[in-house]
Amino acid sequence: MRAMILAAGLGTRMRPLSTLRPKPILPVRGVPLLAYPLAWLAHHGVREVIVNLHRLPDATRAVAKVWAPAGLRVHFSEEPLLLDTGGGIRRAARFLRESDPSLVIAGDMILDLDLRPLLDRHRTRGDAATLVLRQDPRAESFGTIGVDAAGRVRRIARRFDLGGEERSGVYVSVNLFAARIFDSLPDREVFSHLDDWLAPRLAAGARDVCGEVLAPADCLWEPVGTAVEYLEANLRPQRLSYFDADARARATGTRIEGDLVIGAGAALGRGVALERAVVWDGERVPDGFRGRNGVFAGGAFHGAADRPDAP
Repeated sequence: MRAMILAAGLGTRMRPLSTLRPKPILPVRGVPLLAYPLAWLAHHGVREVIVNLHRLPDATRAVAKVWAPAGLRVHFSEEPLLLDTGGGIRRAARFLRESDPSLVIAGDMILDLDLRPLLDRHRTRGDAATLVLRQDPRAESFGTIGVDAAGRVRRIARRFDLGGEERSGVYVSVNLFAARIFDSLPDREVFSHLDDWLAPRLAAGARDVCGEVLAPADCLWEPVGTAVEYLEANLRPQRLSYFDADARARATGTRIEGDLVIGAGAALGRGVALERAVVWDGERVPDGFRGRNGVFAGGAFHGAADRPDAP
């Protein structure tokens, strides 16, 4: 099976961290973020993956080549002009349609779910597209996609609604695509895959765009799109079925000490007091520095609390 990781965004919600490094290679518990989806895909038998790139593409290429598991061949689709999610998929369509189905996922998350039953249901129903949704208490913040009793998509957030919804879930940016669906891609360069491709297909009467609503126990999903989410992902150890990230990180010199993650080669000066913090690899925290709820990167401390009383 072939797959695509969408990794070309600017990471505007992650600034200033994403101005220092492209978001796909920010270290999460000492491991580049991109390493997580690469490992998950390889675990499920994906043998070829394409990653789209935009800002500082050579840095992301280098990380992908180092962290790709054995047996996973990584290709790249560079976008000098950002094409949005749909445009990125369109540029990679020739690659993806060679696999039926193919898998397209976002690169700014930590994910763990069993892909096999989803593949079985996708094939049995004859879906053109299957979107993975999660019953999630954060639905109010992220928005949801609604499906009818047969699992067909009827609503996309507040932007598109055909009625007849029976269930809903947060969209975790995991998509199974049958090869035939690429024939309906819009004939333009820049567009959204949900609003400008799948929604018009549904509005025209398509009944083969479905959603699978998974229980939280069946789908671990940690978005890493903002500075707050980034800090929480670093401080919350994950038990993943496919990847022992902490062991890999420690093997490369990262120290994980309670609520501190100290990257390889980083040094703390005398009298440093940090709480709930991440120090990037190679950084030097000056003597006497004090900080809480943030990331020391690029020679400065960047706060990542979303409210004054953040824990």
